Amino acid sequence: MNRTDRLYALVEELRAVAPRPRSARWLAGRFEISVRTVERDISALQQSGTPIWAEPGRTGGYCLDRAHTLPPVNFRPDEAVAMAVALQQLTGSPFHAAAAAALRKLVNSMRPADVARAQDLASRVLLAGRPESAGQPQSSGQPQNAGQPQNAGQPQNGMPRLVADALSLRRVLRIHYADKAGATTVREIEPLVFVGFPASWYLVAWCRLRQSVRVFRTDRIAAVTVTAEEPPQRHLEFGDLQVPGEPMDALSLA
Repeated sequence: MNRTDRLYALVEELRAVAPRPRSARWLAGRFEISVRTVERDISALQQSGTPIWAEPGRTGGYCLDRAHTLPPVNFRPDEAVAMAVALQQLTGSPFHAAAAAALRKLVNSMRPADVARAQDLASRVLLAGRPESAGQPQSSGQPQNAGQPQNAGQPQNGMPRLVADALSLRRVLRIHYADKAGATTVREIEPLVFVGFPASWYLVAWCRLRQSVRVFRTDRIAAVTVTAEEPPQRHLEFGDLQVPGEPMDALSLA
């Protein structure tokens, strides 16, 4: 068992018996580690904000305040990315450190396979805005500059749910899209990247009608159908992400 899994298991063990204590010796035997390692792990949990305290005496040990902790929560990769986008908006605020700690706890609560999927999904969400990084995992396979969102995470009214799920669906979409003049076309697209700006979100996708990468403003997508076809892998260049009328010099991965 690695240390991250052990810390999680320690909390769950103390939660299960709360408010009764568990001694360091008992925990050492349970997890087949030394008493000193238990003490270091408990100290690390306390420093991260976990409400654990020590009760002295022969029957004492470590106790967890069950009322101030959450039971195990299983986050889907898209839920984790959504929370990361929201927490990044606190960059530069008095709550930046707390937001970063919350993001670490979120990641530590997830299964490794889901963390990998969340990192892949996050690598395809780019935000335009202020020039600081909140420490979200980044992928060298995508274009990146320094930058953070300024309210880019705010939901757009009327964005179809299937558009919001476009990247995690991993399917070709058939959309009805209205251009700025109001003319509607039906297109099959292969979703690639979301780009967020303070006022609008855009879906960058391979358009089969135009046989090239196109940028679709999400509030102009009137209808969506998910096909059974899984799209092929495609490589994006930074030039593919140019959005008319939007500043593209400050992009960061979500």
